[in-house]
Amino acid sequence: MTEAAHDEGPVIVAARRTAIGTAGRGFAAHTVDALAAPVLADVARLVAPAGVAIDDVVLGNCMGPGGDVARVSALRAGLGAEVPGVTVDRQCGSGLDAVMQAASRVRAGDARLVLAGGAESASTAPHRLWPGTGERYARAPFAPPGLPDPDMGPAADALAAVTGITRVRQDAWAARSHRLAASARDAGRFDGEIVAVDGVHRDDRPRAGMDAARLARFEPAFSARDDATVTAGNSCGFSDGAAAMAVTTGRIARELGLPALRVRASALAGTDPALPGLGAAPAARAALARAGLSARDLGFVEITEAFAAQVLAVVDDLGLDEDLVSADGGAIALGHPWGASGAVLLVRLAARMTASDDPRPGLAACSIGGGQGVAIIVERVA
Repeated sequence: MTEAAHDEGPVIVAARRTAIGTAGRGFAAHTVDALAAPVLADVARLVAPAGVAIDDVVLGNCMGPGGDVARVSALRAGLGAEVPGVTVDRQCGSGLDAVMQAASRVRAGDARLVLAGGAESASTAPHRLWPGTGERYARAPFAPPGLPDPDMGPAADALAAVTGITRVRQDAWAARSHRLAASARDAGRFDGEIVAVDGVHRDDRPRAGMDAARLARFEPAFSARDDATVTAGNSCGFSDGAAAMAVTTGRIARELGLPALRVRASALAGTDPALPGLGAAPAARAALARAGLSARDLGFVEITEAFAAQVLAVVDDLGLDEDLVSADGGAIALGHPWGASGAVLLVRLAARMTASDDPRPGLAACSIGGGQGVAIIVERVA
């Protein structure tokens, strides 16, 4: 029996993130590796007392310069030339998928300590052109010709229409996100999870005054359809940021004496590419089934708030208690650094769960462009 199996699965410790900056502001000049490296260095510092070599660095990234961002970030973090790195791209689920991959290696006994997470710099993402045309290459296709391939904004409008999620409800959720995030930030609840990068240590996007009345003034931003309800106000912002954590065995976590979350189950799902915002629901349902749980057993939930319509559709589909979801605000208020966002969910879960006496497990889940979903169930380690 491997050490990982003996310890009943992989655990997460030392979950950290940068502040999340609106594109073009505090991190405007920071490349993606410049954001990831300080977080990796801090996580490595926290786990160094175990005296265990880092087996790998796994980072999610979507829109960077190409190449192996994880390896470049690991070298920039000073982890040493002997520490390898690999970059994964599952669009805005990349950071969560990176942690899943690390957990799978630890569970299999192929690694004892992996640093995993994600990073994104919307500010420095390179502009590309199609060869011979001079046309801007805006994004990779989510689906091949002949299948639906909507941008995420129009897809959120379509999802709201199909599910009957009203503009009023979306704006109310967005106002909630700003109110909760601004309150948590100003009360210092984010301070312990944030690694300062060149003096930036505070999320700059949450606005306590962004209430439903103010949000109601926004015009639909993504669709010309008569029933369009998705606006810049009830959507996330383009953002820069990074998040990482150590995935290791229970034995090493105990030696470190750090608060830990055990990865109890995880799952991926594919869904209709025309309605990608629903992808988190089947992934979460599969993860819950693997864990032997129902939605009613959860005490903490973090779902990427790319759009209020999207997160509300997933909440409705799973029958979740809204009060448990992103209880310190989500991406609408904080921002959505695509490749990092899934890892940010786990940083937030770790902070919320370790600060609480509630023993119930937590769920992190993302819906992904092109119709995919990713979900992880975690539980506190005594």
